Order: sequence, then structure tokens, then C-alpha cells
Amino acid sequence: MRGNRVSLSVSKRMAAIKPSPTGAVLALAAELRAAGRDIISLGAGEPDFDTPQHIKDAAITAIEGGATKYTPIDGTAELKAAIQRKFARDNQLEYDPSQIIASSGAKQCLFNLCLALLGPGDEAIIPTPYWVSYPDMVRLAGAEPVIVRSTIEEDFKITPAQLKAAISSHTRLLIINSPCNPTGTSYSKSELQALGIVLQEHPNIVVVADEIYEHISWPEQPFTSFASACPELFERTVTINGVSKAYAMTGWRIGYAGGPQELIAAMKTIQSQSTSNPCSISQIAAQAALTGDQACVEKMTAAYRNRHDYFVAALNDIEGFECRRGEGTFYAFPRITDVLQRKDLASDTDLVALLLKDANIACVPGMAFGAPGYIRFSFACPMETLEEAIRRIKQAVSA
Repeated sequence: MRGNRVSLSVSKRMAAIKPSPTGAVLALAAELRAAGRDIISLGAGEPDFDTPQHIKDAAITAIEGGATKYTPIDGTAELKAAIQRKFARDNQLEYDPSQIIASSGAKQCLFNLCLALLGPGDEAIIPTPYWVSYPDMVRLAGAEPVIVRSTIEEDFKITPAQLKAAISSHTRLLIINSPCNPTGTSYSKSELQALGIVLQEHPNIVVVADEIYEHISWPEQPFTSFASACPELFERTVTINGVSKAYAMTGWRIGYAGGPQELIAAMKTIQSQSTSNPCSISQIAAQAALTGDQACVEKMTAAYRNRHDYFVAALNDIEGFECRRGEGTFYAFPRITDVLQRKDLASDTDLVALLLKDANIACVPGMAFGAPGYIRFSFACPMETLEEAIRRIKQAVSA
């Protein structure tokens, strides 16, 4: 009744969970644009390209053909066969259909895995800088994230010694993201193998290899999947990927995972009680993406690399910015501690606020990725937009 306000409480687990920082930046940028501000958003982890036409055509045909019903919870047989072929073609990994699941985005695969594997008393090792959702997914599963820090001096990669020191009797999971959001860092085959040697001594640890940016990469050595680099750990590695980034299909929400049958089965059970199957139309579009002409991926990746080369060099020309060249993704992650000192700012969050206020530039503070003193820019936008963004950033921090 009006006037009798009811006080509702949420679960205790929510005390440690925060909304996605990147989602908050996107929402704020949209709000400011709607208010008339000329905002350049460099915060989105989203390709600026349209989904390739042959993929859209496959979805249109699916709609017209009536493919609008429930599918198997873990994905259609046709999509799972396409995922099988992708793993074999690109990663030299052989999976049975029972070892594959398709979900509503790679994010759901990761979330399902955490719920399937982790519980109270367990620990998950997460190297920094990390994708913003990893620690909270672990916490929602009742486990504790164990953060292993790396900096620009270490190329944002953890060493075998760091990994060994972080492992305890409670460790159940290691998360490796390569190429990495937010840094663009990619582990080489030999670096993955060195980590694998440590993990061989700990048979209870599962490795999740988040390889969503696999095809948006340009490392000096060819990209290597963790399970391919460390075949002796294949039986306890879950490889996660999707179509969102490489095929400009973020809104279609299709991710997939290959891994041990018992874990994949548990993830399927969790999915059956949450979302059920991923969108039937999106599954057919994803099948077309994985099995069709891959020239679209090469074209978009070439554009990302050109933007990377320009943007990283331009950031390094701004006094106080120190930016490492990446091997992939569409992010730049400069260290900005000198700018903070010169501008008398307390944190990277303050610099993000200053750029939004004085330069109409939206970006994400490094604190959100477990790396205070850095900020993340997305260069998934046209070159002329990046050039204007650099002009504004330089003016704002030099003022």
C-alpha cells in the first residue's frame, strides 16, 4: 500500500559483487550523448564493424525457414559439428560432441564453468590485469580469487615462479586470457609450456583458457592455444571462445567451450536451469561464421592492427603516457602514473573523470582490471575518430 514502504534485502553474496565497470562506462557515454555531449567512447569492448553479410543472410534464411523453436540445451548438432571443425582446424584440438557446449556468449560459458567447478573454500588464480568479470564470477560461485600481479615491465605476463607461489591446497582453477583484455598481451607457446610444467605437479587444478580474441592477433610467433601447447593438460583444460569479437557478432550472443566431458555436462545442467539453449537464429548465424569464408576476419584484423600501430605510437608521444605494443585485441593499456603526479590526481579513476569532463573521452580505469595506475582505451573505431581522440587527450592532460 502507498505509504507502507517495504524494505527488501538481497543475498549476502551481493555485498562483494559490483556491476560491470565497462557496462557502466557505456551507459554513461550513451546518457551524455543523449544530453547533447560530443562523446568519443573508447570504452566499449565491441567491434565497430557490421556483422558480415553472409552471416546475416544465414540468419534471415533461418527465420524465414521457421528455425525459431527450442534447440538442444548445449547447442544444435550442426553448430557443435562446426565448433569441432574449428577447434581441429585452428587449434589442432579434437573434441567429441559431448565435450562441447554452446552458450549465450563466452561470458556464460565462463560463468557456468565457475558454478560447475568452484565452491566455498576453493581458490581460483587470476593474473592481472584481468577481464573485469573474472573475480566476481569466482566470488558468485562461493570461491576466492587469488590475484597474481604483473606490470608493464613483465609484459603483463605471469611467470612460472609466480604461478607456483600462488598455488595452495585450495587451488582449483587458473584463468589464462590470451590475447588479453585489457592489455593485448599474448603468451607464446614456450611461455604456456613453462606454466604447464608447474601445473603438471598439481593434478587438481583445472585451466580455463579464454581465447575469445584468438583471431584478432598479430604476434611474432603464431597464436597457440593453451591445450595445444600443453597436450599433457588437455584432460583438465577448458578452452573458451566465441563469435562475438572475430566476426563482429557481439549482440548475437554465442560463445562455446570445449573441455572434459564431466565438466561440460555439469555446465550443460547449469545452463538447463538458467537460460536453456542459446538463441536458435544466432546458432545458425554462428555456424555460418565458423564454416564460411574467413576473409572477413582477416580484413577486420588488418584494420585493427593499423589502428593499434597508430594509436599506441600516438599515446606514447603524449607526455606521461607509457603504452606497450600489443599482440592482439583492440585495446591499448597505457600506464599513466606520471600524468597522475603531474596533474595532482589521486588515481586512474580521477584521470578517467577528467578526460570525460574536459575532453569528452570515455574510457575505463585500470583499477577495474586489477591494475591501478593504468587506463584502457578501445581502438575499435574509425581512424579519424582515433586521431580526434588523441588530439583531445593531449590537450586535456597538457592543460
